[in-house]
Parts: sequence; structure tokens; C-alpha cells
Amino acid sequence: MADLLTFTPAGIYCAAGDFHIDPWLPVPRALITHGHADHSRIGMGSYVATESAAPVMRHRLGDVHIDTVKYGETTIHNGVKVSFHPAGHVPGSAQIRVEHKGEVWVASGDYKTVDDGLSEPFEPIPCHAFITESTFGLPVFNWTPQDILAGQINDWWATNAANGVFSLLSCYALGKAQRLLRTVDPSIGPILTHGAIENTNRILRAQGITLPETTLVTPDLDVKAHKGALVLATPSALNSTWARRFKPASSAFASGWMAMRGVRRRRASDRGFIVSDHADWVGLNNAIKATGAERIFVTHGYTSVFSRWLCEQGYDAKIVQTEFGTDADEGDAQ
Repeated sequence: MADLLTFTPAGIYCAAGDFHIDPWLPVPRALITHGHADHSRIGMGSYVATESAAPVMRHRLGDVHIDTVKYGETTIHNGVKVSFHPAGHVPGSAQIRVEHKGEVWVASGDYKTVDDGLSEPFEPIPCHAFITESTFGLPVFNWTPQDILAGQINDWWATNAANGVFSLLSCYALGKAQRLLRTVDPSIGPILTHGAIENTNRILRAQGITLPETTLVTPDLDVKAHKGALVLATPSALNSTWARRFKPASSAFASGWMAMRGVRRRRASDRGFIVSDHADWVGLNNAIKATGAERIFVTHGYTSVFSRWLCEQGYDAKIVQTEFGTDADEGDAQ
């Protein structure tokens, strides 16, 4: 019997339901796990996504047709049952559950198991086969607890602010930036944002997500009037002329990659905060165990190491080549 989901040149495909999940080439019908550019691409005939993922997708993709669904709502595609369930990655992110003739597969998209207070918390979904990311599939990746992370960032910012120094913090525009905004203490000082981050803030605020007050950095902004501010920038902006107006400044990256000393050195930043919107080593293992799946398909990340580890734990694990990765619009800080 053919697998319920297969891996084609266009992406993950369900032949019985005639749809793709997060395809990277144009297809007639695309089910999308979340709005990051490597999972949600232009050119599809139609899209299906959660209600809370759709606004960002429309902002990024333009005038596209998106059928929206609620978490847990079941829809039928040519007799195949499909439902979307929280992935905990960014607001609106989902795992996609596919059921046909008693067989259940789940495509995880990107996910994290820690409740960040912003995204809908991850829910393990029982299944026979689980397609998992492995962005951080090495034991070295273990994230800083949320309360400790908040203390680290706030202490760094407060010290800089007391000395009249800007705190330049690099992060993703969708998900990471808003998570950090809900982590920091806005009483320390003003918060300035790059345009890509502020655009996303506006969309999420319109959806009812509460964020502290922020100020968009424009060409005519009086920088001297905001000494000591926290400045949220995309990774590409941090090393551009956009950031050079903030002097004196201390720079930092908020990324899972900061767990690796070599990456911290290459970034040449003053600080590195270990935080990610992807699951760490423990999170990946716990999530997979909770599904009860025997067959595991490992996609983007440390696929060879992680799949070998899973096989040693008794799973039927295989590597799957995909075109998922980092959001090309926002750099490589996960």
C-alpha cells in the first residue's frame, strides 16, 4: 500500500487528497503550516491555513486566496480527513494531521514544545507516522528557561541604558521579535523597531495580540532623543547602514545558534542569547515520543545525526530531503 504522504519534487504530497503541504513549487492546492517564507511561498493555486496564520501570509504573499480553518476543525479532501493543530512555533503555526482509511500521518512544519506565552502552545498529536524538523537536532542545543532569559536580556539592556548605550538585538520579524517584546521590561526605556518587525507587530496587534509600545525607525527619527533604547533589528539590518546610526551601541543575537561557541565568535556580537522558536534536543525527543509514532521522517536540520539517534531508540527513522530552511527574507537567526 502506498504511503499516505509522499515526498515529491514539489513538496510533501497526499495523492488520496490531492493536496500538498508547505510545497516549494507551484501546485493547485497548498496546505500551509505557518507564514515563514520557507514554508509559505508565492504561486500556489489556493492556500489553506489557520485563521491566525492567514493575515501574515496575505501581507507577505499579496492578493492570494486562503481558506482558513480553526485549530482542531476537520475538513475533508477527497475523502481524506485533515485538521490543523498548534505547533507552538509562531502565532498561527500548525501541525497538519492527515487521516485516511484508519492511517494517520502528521506533518509538524516547524515547532517548539515550550510555551512562550505568545504562540498557541504545542499539542502532541497521536499518529502512525510523524514528519519532524530537526533544525536543532543535536544534544548541545538546550534552550535557556524563559524566566532566566528575561533576566539576561533585561539586565543587558538596563546596563546599556544606564550608560546611554543603544541595545541592538537581532531577531526574526515574525515570532521571535514579538516573543522578545513580551519578554522584556518596557519600563527600562523606549523600544525601536526595524520596518519588517513593525509591519508584523501591526498585523499581530490587529489580531488581538498584546505587545508593548514600539517606535518605527524612520529616516527622520531623532536618534539622539532615544539614547539607551532597545532596538530590534532583523539579522540583515544589524550589519547594514541602517544600524550604524545607533552610536554608541552594544549588539546581541537572540538565536538557538548562540548555543554553539563558534557561531557566537563569528557573529562578533557583544552578547548571545540562547533562544529559538524551534524545539531543542529535549523538545524534539519528547514531541516524537508523545506522538506514539513508529515511523519518523526527519527533514531540515541535523538530519543524519538525529535520524541515526532515533533508529538507535527503536524508531523506523528516515531522512527526507526538503527545501525548508531559514526565512530568506530575514536572515539566518532562528
